[in-house]
Amino acid sequence: MAPDPKDHLHRYLRTAREAVLWKLDGLSEYDVRRPLTPTGTNLLGLVKHLATTEQEYFGACMGRSFGEELPWVALIESGEDPNADMVATPRESRQDITSLYERVARFADTVIGELPLDAPGVVPWWPQERKYVTLHLLLVHMIAETNRHAGHADVLREGLDGTAGLRPGASNLPEQDWAAYRARVELAAREASGLT
Repeated sequence: MAPDPKDHLHRYLRTAREAVLWKLDGLSEYDVRRPLTPTGTNLLGLVKHLATTEQEYFGACMGRSFGEELPWVALIESGEDPNADMVATPRESRQDITSLYERVARFADTVIGELPLDAPGVVPWWPQERKYVTLHLLLVHMIAETNRHAGHADVLREGLDGTAGLRPGASNLPEQDWAAYRARVELAAREASGLT
């Protein structure tokens, strides 16, 4: 039996979602929320952003309704707060945001399961020449989007407490002396740039 391309794409999306959520495990409320880059990137904000984008792409863009209003979307669309989906407010708990992401994932999984890859959709905020899409394109887009932010989460989490890797029990990193490796990389950078 030939492999089903939609199953492969869907599996990659689910794996990326799990990686993002794992990056929050064991961290304090402060650490999941605090800005860790000059542009304010934070772990819980990444989850909120992914929940927002996934419900939009697999919802309205595919003619489906998620069934819940996300009040921050109006702030983004009006231009009042273009980053409203990138930060959890003090009133939004970690559980609120992760639960939303899980509900959105179940909704998206249903849409993905019900529609063929060539099902048509429309992304109204994309340029005219690209706004008519298929489920296939939106799956590829969300896999790329989710993995991009999973990479952000990897770096942020490693900077917080040294936790690195793909998922619990499968770090995807070799066993080695990381301090010695980092020193070797630093030395190579200094030599290449004439700083030694």
